[in-house]
Amino acid sequence: MRMQRMITAVEAHAEGEGGRVITGGMPMLKGNSVFEKMQYMQEHHDDIRLLMLREPRGNPALCCNVIVPPCDPTADAGFIIMEQTEYPPMSGSNAICVTTVLLETGIVPMVEPITTLRLEAPAGVIEVKATCKDGKVEHVEFMNVPAFVVHIGVPLDVPGFGMVAVDIAWGGMWFVIADATQFGIDPTAQNGGTVVRAIEAMRDAAVKRYPVVHPNNSSQTGPTIGALTASATDPKTNGRGAISVSSGIFDQNRPNALTGALDRSPCGTGTCAKMAVLHAKGLLGVGENYVNAGPLGTTFTGRIEGVTKIGKYDAIVPSLSGRGWISGVSQWMLDPTDPFPEGFTVGDIWG
Repeated sequence: MRMQRMITAVEAHAEGEGGRVITGGMPMLKGNSVFEKMQYMQEHHDDIRLLMLREPRGNPALCCNVIVPPCDPTADAGFIIMEQTEYPPMSGSNAICVTTVLLETGIVPMVEPITTLRLEAPAGVIEVKATCKDGKVEHVEFMNVPAFVVHIGVPLDVPGFGMVAVDIAWGGMWFVIADATQFGIDPTAQNGGTVVRAIEAMRDAAVKRYPVVHPNNSSQTGPTIGALTASATDPKTNGRGAISVSSGIFDQNRPNALTGALDRSPCGTGTCAKMAVLHAKGLLGVGENYVNAGPLGTTFTGRIEGVTKIGKYDAIVPSLSGRGWISGVSQWMLDPTDPFPEGFTVGDIWG
């Protein structure tokens, strides 16, 4: 057996969303921050992202993370997030998967009943509190980066769907958010294909009509991801919705093409962006929880811990909590004769 590359990973998911965590086999990544290491990887080692996320090793809904040494001296570990079309600066489900893997594999010592740690994401350092029992991480809560709104209720002409009102907000990624009733769609798992097509069309239109740039980092542009929201159906929750994780470029000449996959979880950064919108509309206050249900019925709980300013924008300081599980340990190999060293996509499921 010949190997050009061998990567060790722990397979995990957070409330249903797959978040593979690479623990070994990575090249050295240069940079004075995890954000710079992410940029270095994007420029020099993007083939690893493609190898891990595309077929035959990946699927359209899968995310992947790389554990790296932190650059902030106060952080316990760093992590880089990889998705099908981008390197998100922050992700709630992936932060939960990384925390679960770090503690349950012993990379970071577990302390029961509560382990506190600091993780350096590309978006910055986050404070994490993990509830642990009998060697298992039962619950993860973290302080996310500040979330804020740039546009509220602005009109957007979505190809194939017509004029809708959307909100554009940052929750660790740039989101375009709309009420699902405007599309005549119930954002459930059963309607996943229709939901994804609507969100991808909306996202593409929003990038062209309302491009946004983070005031503290000009390389964080968007919107790169979209969400359809809906009212709660479970009295234990405050709302629900669905997020599309893009798997390709939207083709306006084929508005019904499937170019993404549902986030299986309620989406952590999406929940924070949604809370920022609700706060801006006067519907969610400091100290109030927001229990957000995803398409599988699993939930993340967000809470507004305080308020701040990001550039000229009023922002909230959100916390987010949820659960993660390890499903396996894998070693992925690349034979030098493999005809697909960067994986492949096929139009039946990739668009």
